[in-house]
Amino acid sequence: MENLGGGRSIAMARVVVVFDFDKTLIDCDSDNWVVEKLGVNDTFTELLPTLPWNSLMDRMMMELHSREKTIQDIAECLKQVPLHPKITKAIKSAHASGCDLRIVSDANTIFIETILKHYGLMDCFSEITTNPCYVDAEGRLRILQYHEFKSSSHGCTICPPNMCKGLVMERMRASVSAQGKNRFIYVGDGSPDFCAAMKLEQGDIVMPRKNFPLWELIYGNKNLIKANIQEWSDGEELGTRLLDSINTILNEEKCCSVEPGPLVPVYCKFQTASSISAHDAHTINVLPVRR
Repeated sequence: MENLGGGRSIAMARVVVVFDFDKTLIDCDSDNWVVEKLGVNDTFTELLPTLPWNSLMDRMMMELHSREKTIQDIAECLKQVPLHPKITKAIKSAHASGCDLRIVSDANTIFIETILKHYGLMDCFSEITTNPCYVDAEGRLRILQYHEFKSSSHGCTICPPNMCKGLVMERMRASVSAQGKNRFIYVGDGSPDFCAAMKLEQGDIVMPRKNFPLWELIYGNKNLIKANIQEWSDGEELGTRLLDSINTILNEEKCCSVEPGPLVPVYCKFQTASSISAHDAHTINVLPVRR
């Protein structure tokens, strides 16, 4: 990794990059990947209409356990998830520059951490906000909810009941403002990412995956988005555009800073329609997809 020297302090003071995980950092849905690769898609399809996604995945872990699939089997399956090398390089480069990298995902801690560790990226992220999970005394993986929706609702009509990404972003912005980090880049693909995108301010950047729900919602409701929009289509393009977006912010910060420094080197789950309603006085397009 190239030594970025003085550019680190500029980025460290300003830029927070927040990623969704499924179909963003990785080019698949980690839940679907495990279900399909470990052979419980039949039970999954049968139960899909009856359970919220998060509860369904907890039930799938029970099914895998009943079929004598171990936590090690799940981990080995997750290590086969593809991650584009351009994204890996971009993450490492952004981290080396001093950007604060974070993940907000409706997956779960073990799935995300297993994949990140496999690709040597775990230490690049300062925070991972996702559904908690643990392995019980019988060796079964249990998946819980980030927001405990059975006892109280987070009140958001866009996000699934177990996680409101908008609330996460509000908490995150408040926590970093005291540290002087005041420019956000948000990268995502799904409907709940739109809730997070609406919390971005002028000077921030939102990066929706083209032709995915976040992109559709943004371009159908541009009046709700203050941030600059930088779309991307695949891992190759995301790696390049992410570093371009960081450099855009660093260039702007250099104009206001007496400290010179090099820039970042540029390398040349299902959500039902009923869970989304109108936001305030505006109409948000309903897309039958998860995340």
